[in-house]
Amino acid sequence: MLPLRSILLLFPLVFALCGLAPQASAEGRDQRAEQEREQEPQRTRGDALSDAVRRIERSNRGQVLSAERMQYDGREVNRIKVLDDDGRIRIYMDEAPANQDRPSRDERPPRRRDD
Repeated sequence: MLPLRSILLLFPLVFALCGLAPQASAEGRDQRAEQEREQEPQRTRGDALSDAVRRIERSNRGQVLSAERMQYDGREVNRIKVLDDDGRIRIYMDEAPANQDRPSRDERPPRRRDD
């Protein structure tokens, strides 16, 4: 059996460890939440690309060869290559959803200089 003095010395150590455990778990939750927030835009981008592929598959018969997101004329677009029934490769450019609200360069009103 442990002497009383040893037990009294262990109490502060046990209380200190109990106090650190909730703090460590809170930090772990914060780190996980931050990682999830960082992954969210990537997930959204991937969803937009897969949605574009599905739209192209539904509207055209053919095999999708590749799909990628790229910059075109200052905008994000989905570029999808499809092998059609005649054996020809067709390339479809699908506007990314994030840019659909914004007018393209051609649709914007011309800028005026106020001198």
